[in-house]
Amino acid sequence: MPPPEAVGRHVGVIVLGGATEHPGIYQAHGQVPLGQAAERMSVPVGLLRQHAQLQLVFSGGEGRLLATGVSEAVLAKAFYEQQGVDMRRVILESGSRTTRENALQVAALLGKRCQEPWLLVTSAWHMPRPVPEFEAVGCKVTPYPVDFRTGDATLWAEYSLARSLLLWQTALHEWLGLGVYRVTR
Repeated sequence: MPPPEAVGRHVGVIVLGGATEHPGIYQAHGQVPLGQAAERMSVPVGLLRQHAQLQLVFSGGEGRLLATGVSEAVLAKAFYEQQGVDMRRVILESGSRTTRENALQVAALLGKRCQEPWLLVTSAWHMPRPVPEFEAVGCKVTPYPVDFRTGDATLWAEYSLARSLLLWQTALHEWLGLGVYRVTR
């Protein structure tokens, strides 16, 4: 993660989707349902408040097998409006369904501006996949990891087999994704 003084040398923040739960909750209650990766949405709000020059690009379509008609970008728009973010500083990309598509869509959306320095916000465990994807399409990104799933140590008294299995599932998903992306490049 870049130090606070380095954040100010960036033109904006690219935020990858993956933080919201099923859009039916929003449709029924008007509240954006954030999941375990909520920091992907909340941390950029603080960055925008601290750095008036930053622009925010949110990238997230609808990657569900059974489409609901509500993209993550729609939920992001509602969330950022509810948080009081000046929406003139926000660009929403709603066509991507994968990490590779995030990079391609954002690069197309920003054009030459993608070559300026941008912070890339996503979950720490996900960061190894999007950085090379954004670099491959010519974007200059600095990783800004959020949503850490572990600390420096786990006390034996706090160990949970069920939680550990979920963390392994996440790791396996990312390792498989990295392998597929390397083969298909």
